[in-house]
Amino acid sequence: MKRLVDFLICILAVLFLIVPLTLVALTIKITSKGTVLYWSARVGRNNQIFKMPKFRSMQADTPAVATHLLANPDIYLTPIGSFLRKSSLDELPQLWSILKGDMSFVGPRPALFNQQDLIELRTQAGVHTLMPGLTGWAQINGRDELPIPQKVALDVEYMHRRSMAFDFYIIFMTAMKVIRRDGIVH
Repeated sequence: MKRLVDFLICILAVLFLIVPLTLVALTIKITSKGTVLYWSARVGRNNQIFKMPKFRSMQADTPAVATHLLANPDIYLTPIGSFLRKSSLDELPQLWSILKGDMSFVGPRPALFNQQDLIELRTQAGVHTLMPGLTGWAQINGRDELPIPQKVALDVEYMHRRSMAFDFYIIFMTAMKVIRRDGIVH
C-alpha cells in the first residue's frame, strides 16, 4: 500500500512541480559549471547501493563526503547552492528515486556509501530493512544537528511506529521545517 501511495503522490508532485524543477535546473546551468544533477551513491534498503539524484548545490570538484566532514563547506557552494540547500529544493530530483522504487517519501534518510558508522549502527538495529526516505523522523527532529547514535535511535523509533498516519504527520512536519528552515546547518 505504501508503495502505491508513494507512486501516486510522486506523480502528482512531479506534475505540480514541473515548472519550478525546470527553473531550478536552468538556474544551476546558468550560474555554475558542471552538470545540473549530482548523482550520489547512497545506501538503500538492505544496504544495497543506489544512485540518488540531487540538484547540484556544490562545485563539481567537491569531495564525496558528508557536508559536515568538509573543513569549510561554504567554499564549495555554487552561487545558488546555499539557497537550494536551505530551501531543500536540492532534494526534489529524489522524486525520481521514489518513482523508481529506490526510496519512499518517508523513511530513514539514505546514508552516503562511505558513512560506515551510520550504516553499521542501522544494520545492528534492523533499520537497514526499511526503504530510505526523502524525509524521516530524524529529519524533523534535528536533521543535520543530530549525532549519529541519536539519528539511529529516531530511525528505530520510526521503524516501530510506522503507519500511514505517522508518515503523513512526518510529511506535514517536514513542510513546516522547510518553511521555517529549522535544523539546516549548510
